[in-house]
Amino acid sequence: MTTHPSTTDQGVGPLLRAWREQRRVSQLELALRADSSARHISFIETGRSRPSEEMVLRLAEHLDVPMRERNALLLAAGYAPRYPETPLGDPALGALREGIERLIGGYEPYPALVVDALYNVVAANRGIMTLIDGVCETLLEPPLNAMRLALHPRGLAPRIRNLRAWRGHLLEQMERQIALHRSEPLRALYEEVAAYPVPDADPADEPSEPVPYFALPLRIEHEGRTLSFISSISTFNTPMDVTVAELAIETLLPADPATVKYLQSLLP
Repeated sequence: MTTHPSTTDQGVGPLLRAWREQRRVSQLELALRADSSARHISFIETGRSRPSEEMVLRLAEHLDVPMRERNALLLAAGYAPRYPETPLGDPALGALREGIERLIGGYEPYPALVVDALYNVVAANRGIMTLIDGVCETLLEPPLNAMRLALHPRGLAPRIRNLRAWRGHLLEQMERQIALHRSEPLRALYEEVAAYPVPDADPADEPSEPVPYFALPLRIEHEGRTLSFISSISTFNTPMDVTVAELAIETLLPADPATVKYLQSLLP
């Protein structure tokens, strides 16, 4: 995995160039998208021209730069950040918190949780708490991290029947997020969880007969039963706050009738 320059030690031109190159967009293509000229884009990237605040935001939008990094680009160009970063506990986000709680509570008895950009759990329903029952207490101390919880050898990893496949899925997901956000804390988390030991595959963990799953399932043991889930992740549409932009809601959809029946018996 490649490293990326910090947004704190460069002007806006080199930073925009780095984002453009990472997105594999030419100066001409970006200019056409942003209703500009390749020459103007070149002048911005080399520091010969200072972009307006509107131009910085327009280029960031067409390069799919995350909201937090858009603020960093504005700062590098000499402008104030455009997007606030309101703590989730702030009264201003009270309606959001209540909506999240209702959403994941209404999903019960099936598991659902909400994580931030570093996969720290900010909300979880009773379905999730059922699955993590018995996990090592140190992993349950705040901030509870979904990736550590899933992949740590004292977490859920020993109970995940298809650990190698699920681990590969989670690490690929993190790699995509690192490429999108260029986050050093996220990269550090990736390196930590990727280094966790992986036990040898047990043939008994594979189904005796093929199961026609429509997506990669999470197959996890709970009190002597193997439960199967399909994961779905959603985000908020057109957020205007960094905190909200970085939240993701993950729901675990039961992948077979046996899982449905068992969970319904646990949380009537």
